[in-house]
Amino acid sequence: MNNKFSQVLDKAQLLLKEYQFDGWLLYNFRKSNNVASSILGVPTDQFQSRRYLYFIPAEGEPTKIVHSIEEFTLDHLPGEKKIYNTWQSLHSAIKTTLLSSRKIIMEYSPMNGIPYASKVDGGTLDLIRSFGINIQSSANISQYFDATLNDDQRKDLIESGRHLREIVDIAFNFIEKSLQTDKRVTEFDVQQCIKNEFSKRDIYSEADPHCSVNANCANPHYEALKDNSTDIKKGDVILIDLWAKKKTANSVYADITWMGYAGKNIPEKYQKVFDAVLGARDAAVAYLQKEIPKRKVTGAEADDISRNYINSKGFGEYFVHRTGHSLGESVHGNGTNIDNFETLDKRELISNTAFTIEPGIYLTGEFGVRSELNIFISENREVIIPGLPIQKEIVTLNC
Repeated sequence: MNNKFSQVLDKAQLLLKEYQFDGWLLYNFRKSNNVASSILGVPTDQFQSRRYLYFIPAEGEPTKIVHSIEEFTLDHLPGEKKIYNTWQSLHSAIKTTLLSSRKIIMEYSPMNGIPYASKVDGGTLDLIRSFGINIQSSANISQYFDATLNDDQRKDLIESGRHLREIVDIAFNFIEKSLQTDKRVTEFDVQQCIKNEFSKRDIYSEADPHCSVNANCANPHYEALKDNSTDIKKGDVILIDLWAKKKTANSVYADITWMGYAGKNIPEKYQKVFDAVLGARDAAVAYLQKEIPKRKVTGAEADDISRNYINSKGFGEYFVHRTGHSLGESVHGNGTNIDNFETLDKRELISNTAFTIEPGIYLTGEFGVRSELNIFISENREVIIPGLPIQKEIVTLNC
């Protein structure tokens, strides 16, 4: 057994005991379960046409169940190998493997409450349950392997967050100077300015950053295109959303959003909505800073804090997305989301994971406001905010 998987196995068995499960059944068919592929270290470019299963008991030796024509798929892993070819032999192998188990976990989410954690098809769940097995979700345990950051990744997050914070100032300065000299500047121009800074700093993103003005800000995923981009003019409200990571293996994303105004005197309608968004953001952060060091907190709880604040200000119907998402090697990572709106995310916010807090209010046809920062939970449960200073006021441009 390789040393890396030995650590995975030891950790998995400790967690199974802590959460009081008899075992973890990892099932995969044609790469449908990316959690299983990642945890078991099965290469995604490896040809896989048959089902395989790997059972990690809370105690004892694992079992691997593989098809006869792909029997070597899990040979890099420890455990007894059971080979099947007929469907009857597959059922028999699973049944005998789970004979002493009653409550196990799989990549399943009750009522599909957390689709990110739901990877196993209903028919397979029916089959396992037919053996008298109680299946629970692996969602809390799997993120210890699929969402936690190591020391290098934590440093990546902080460094990328610093770059993004500096680039925000550069982008607003670019707009300001353009308007001061009556030079035409579009949302697309700002996007390109940001991308140029990415290149200078050797960071990148798989998708282009966002700059939007006025009514375009009310579209949370608005994207400025070269031939379909709005000019930025004096008196416009401006939203800049940018995310990036280092060009190194296994680096992780930082992701922030800032608001600006092309002028010095901010209209009351913009300020009122901005204050509501900032209040919701800061309420969620304060709640996490208070509660996470003391106890287990779910993503749904934190979403409720932010959403309730915006509701109290009369803008609830205009907050149309979750409060935040997990951060990882993808900008939307595999860990807990700050969400009790789009999904009911009851996963715990665990140590060594990162996520965003980004409430927003979107008044269709008028304007939108969002404020986004990143949070990292340290090993000792400290709530850390990379990319300081965070936004406290709308950026005003002297134009």
